[in-house]
Order: sequence, then structure tokens, then C-alpha cells
Amino acid sequence: MTSIYSPPGFDFSNEIRNNFIADKGIHLPKATSTGTTIVGCLFKDGLVLGADTRATEGPIVADKNCEKIHYITDNIRCCGAGTAADTEFITALISSNMELHALTTGRKPRVVTAMTMLKQRLFQHSGHIGAALVLGGVDATGPHLFTIHPHGSTDKLPYVTMGSGSLAAMAVFESSWRPNMDREAALNLVKEAISAGIFNDLGSGSNVDACIVTADHTEMLRNVEMPNERVQKERTYTFRRGTTAWKKESIRSLIVSEEVTPIASGDVMDTT
Repeated sequence: MTSIYSPPGFDFSNEIRNNFIADKGIHLPKATSTGTTIVGCLFKDGLVLGADTRATEGPIVADKNCEKIHYITDNIRCCGAGTAADTEFITALISSNMELHALTTGRKPRVVTAMTMLKQRLFQHSGHIGAALVLGGVDATGPHLFTIHPHGSTDKLPYVTMGSGSLAAMAVFESSWRPNMDREAALNLVKEAISAGIFNDLGSGSNVDACIVTADHTEMLRNVEMPNERVQKERTYTFRRGTTAWKKESIRSLIVSEEVTPIASGDVMDTT
């Protein structure tokens, strides 16, 4: 008689099942590789966030100019890498909760509050919400910059990178970031880091978005740099009409006609 309880030790029944399914020609699903480069760094008056604008569906570029820097509150922004729908909706949800929190407490919300809400929500779902986030903002305690991983772990650092292009971007930060940088130097460093991801990672591409957050102002710089604009072709390729002959022609009518035959049964209703 087979017990319904699992025996102590390792259980390899799933491996037997998976091998059986594979032998039948049904391939097991593979993890989807997501591509993005998102970064953030502190400077003396606040912080700068940056992101590329390429959205992919496997090997296909689905959107060349998507927006990856999401609104949380007036003084807090969040960059998202991973599954686009997950990053969009998790940031929208936390943005709503942060507004309710501010109305309840009567105070300007802090960055650590948004970070705690995000990490707890992601941890509850054990990584099934595919959102890798860079959260940054300025509150009463100063500027703060966090990374939040899909399983809920977090880091607090002066400069951070996430996404498939994060290694190229981190190389730029490691070699060029300095404490107490001014606004222009920090913005140029973020643009250089995102460009490194764009040109060295196939999952990242198109344009550079940036967001500068200070104590009294938040400035969103959409398409602050566009290194991949399509240039005018050197030659025009026009062909004379009839160069390529038609092999066959087939015209299909898409209009469906139908005939309705009324069937009289019993007394007809008086409509007078």
C-alpha cells in the first residue's frame, strides 16, 4: 500500500516524471531571460536614476522606447527590470499604498517605507513576481538608494545597478564614481553607465532616460540621450512598377451573406 506521506530524505519522483514527459517530446518550460539596464547614484544634493528604453520578448524587440522609471511619490521614483507587467503593477500598487499611508499619518512618506512595502510584497510571492528594482528618493532624513531583488532581498549603497546590463554599468561606476559629485557630473556618469549597458548587452538598447531627485524638486529627463537614432540612408532604393511580376492572384470575399427564414408556429403576436 502506497503512503500519502513523503518519506524522509530526498524525493526524486519529479525527476522521473520530467524525464517521462521529455521522452514523449514535450519540452519543459525554460526560464525567460529579461533584458534591461537600470542604475542609480548619489550626489551631494540628491540622487540620479537612469534606465534604457528597450523592451524585449525573447529575441524580439517589442518596444524601442518604453518607460522604466516609475512614479512612487513626488520625491520617490523606482526603476524596474524584469517582467514589464510585474514592474509596472507592483510600483503602481505601492504608489497607491504610499499615498494612503501619507493620508493616514499626515506626513511626507519616507523612502525606507516604500522599500519595506516592496520587499515584503515580493518576499510573499517567493520570486514569482519578476521585478528587480532600483528605488531612490529624498526625504526628511536625506537621499536614499536601494536595490530590491525579486525574492525580497535589499541593498543600500551609494551607487547601484540592476538588469542584464548591470555588469557593464557597474564597471563605469566602479571606475568613475566619487563622493559629493555635483549634479552635472552625476548625470553624465549615469548616462555613461546606461550607454555601457546599451552597447554591451543585447537585452538593453535604444535611448537613455534619467530622473534627478533632490529635496525640493524631481526632474524627469525623458530620452535625455538618443544614441541609436536612425540616420538618413545614403541611397534610395526605388524600383520601377512591374519589376516583380505577380505569379497568381486570389481574391477572397470576406462578406458573409445569410438568409433568415421565419418559422411561424402558433398564434402570431398582435403588434398593432
